[in-house]
Amino acid sequence: MPVPQVAIVGRPNVGKSSLFNWLAGRRLAIVDDFEGVTRDRMTTLINNEDAFFELTDTGGLGIEDPDDLTADVRRQIDLAIESADVILLVVDVLTGPMPLDELVVERLRGIERPVILVANKADQPHQDTLAEEFHRLGRGRLVTVSTTQNRNRSDLMELILDRLPPSDESINEPTMKITIVGRRNVGKSTFVNTLAESDRMIVSEVAGTTRDSVDVRFEVDGQTFIAIDTPGLRKRKSQRTDLEFYGMHRAQRSIRRADVVLMFFDAAETVSKVDKQLVGYVIDNHKPVIFVINKWDQLHGTVPTDRWVRYIRRQFPTLAYAPIAFITGQSGKNVKALLNHATMLFKQARERVSTGQLNRLLRSAVEAHQPPLYQNRRPKIYYATQVATEPPTIVIMCNDPKAFANDYQRYLLSVLRDHLKFGEVPIKLYLQKRPRNDDMDAVNK
Repeated sequence: MPVPQVAIVGRPNVGKSSLFNWLAGRRLAIVDDFEGVTRDRMTTLINNEDAFFELTDTGGLGIEDPDDLTADVRRQIDLAIESADVILLVVDVLTGPMPLDELVVERLRGIERPVILVANKADQPHQDTLAEEFHRLGRGRLVTVSTTQNRNRSDLMELILDRLPPSDESINEPTMKITIVGRRNVGKSTFVNTLAESDRMIVSEVAGTTRDSVDVRFEVDGQTFIAIDTPGLRKRKSQRTDLEFYGMHRAQRSIRRADVVLMFFDAAETVSKVDKQLVGYVIDNHKPVIFVINKWDQLHGTVPTDRWVRYIRRQFPTLAYAPIAFITGQSGKNVKALLNHATMLFKQARERVSTGQLNRLLRSAVEAHQPPLYQNRRPKIYYATQVATEPPTIVIMCNDPKAFANDYQRYLLSVLRDHLKFGEVPIKLYLQKRPRNDDMDAVNK
């Protein structure tokens, strides 16, 4: 049985995204006074007292999108309503019933699933009486809440749980979180829809259609994954609105959340400064990454893949270990192979190597290439150990960390990557001075 679905619906600016963040217990959706911020469905998995359900935020019903995406936003709302087991109809206590509230109720007419009428912005108890006039809407059990003052969250959660259908005792936790990043219009949302096998994201030629980072759960071969679609980014000096500023930060946070990052490029476009900024952020956070050349079908075989490979390697020389994939996200060509490769990287990042194996390899590396002299003395390496995974983190104890130049550290990293199970993922390498009470002999005596 699938995870129960709870959809948040309502007219613009009643606090749907604030409610979404409040129930989720973390800031996921952009909250802004600007109407029409939410376009795509945003979904997160809620676990309350061992009861699981997926909570979905939707765009405001009744708004005209300035980028002519009104029909697309409405379709996303319709999909959320049709798949919901419980619907949260959000209204604003401070404004009272509005004509657009009636429009939302009309859209829910004929929907036989439970509806909870959530009267938001009741910051003080005396405002609860203001919510009584919403009874004339004729839908749902009324509950007053305030997301800013944290009022009546437990009451609302209890109403939701009481109305959920029976579900499996256990929900498959996602095997892997994949974050898709890139410039505008490189095909990220189309790729996510292909993974989910549904119109999960709005796809449009309008630049900046996706405004937030959106989690999409999907299953392949019995395993559950989360694909995180992110806003298309552009140069900082071109970011004209708060939405674009928040979009940049959401994309960066999504990179930090990722198990594997898919860095998307348009096969017909060259690498830009924004691309390099994104890759730099991936590097800084030591995330496994696959360079994905999308829309490969549009070149019709006019450009050989090895030319793009050489080009990418020149642009990002420090990521020579990162795989490169060529796909057509719209048709799904090579998408399954890309997902399999991402799974391989995820496994590599979680591997552990024994201290004995690590030190035997380190000894061989030092014998093959001694560290250069430092202040007329040969630096000494005593031993190494792996202290963490995701990313694999190696600590090398030595007599003087400053004595090992960056070139030699890169040499050691290449040896580790070539001979261990970390061939395509970043490795964190730390050099630390050996404590005085440590009597281990150096591997290079």
